[in-house]
Amino acid sequence: MRPIERSLPLKLLQAREAVMDQFRPNLNAHGVTEQQWRVLRALAEHKRMDAGALSRLITLRMPSLSRIMTDMEARGLVEKHRSNTDRRLVDLEITPEGKTLFTEMSKESERIYREMEQRIGRETYARLMTVLDDLTDSLSTESRAS
Repeated sequence: MRPIERSLPLKLLQAREAVMDQFRPNLNAHGVTEQQWRVLRALAEHKRMDAGALSRLITLRMPSLSRIMTDMEARGLVEKHRSNTDRRLVDLEITPEGKTLFTEMSKESERIYREMEQRIGRETYARLMTVLDDLTDSLSTESRAS
């Protein structure tokens, strides 16, 4: 067995923690969890999404998304609507208050991204994104099924 220091899952977790350590002060300053930020960010970009699509996009299981949505609705950041196309589905939408919070937080988030790009280099950052996309694509359940 390879040494634990060469474990891919462990390396990915360590890298995730190193990256998230950069963003957590901004999240904490606004009382937003990492998962709530992912919801806000996706809904700010996509406006309105069904819960299943959002769950897949932000890699958050439906039970967790349901709990998070309850808290975010109570804060007035998101709204639930019955789908216009399928009444069994729930669409999620960011509220004006949620958009305001997203806009405020995204300024600091973008500053952090720029700083990370400077520290590791723009080309390394771009290569990293490509390698991670390739890894995800090649190991995902959907790509193995085809």
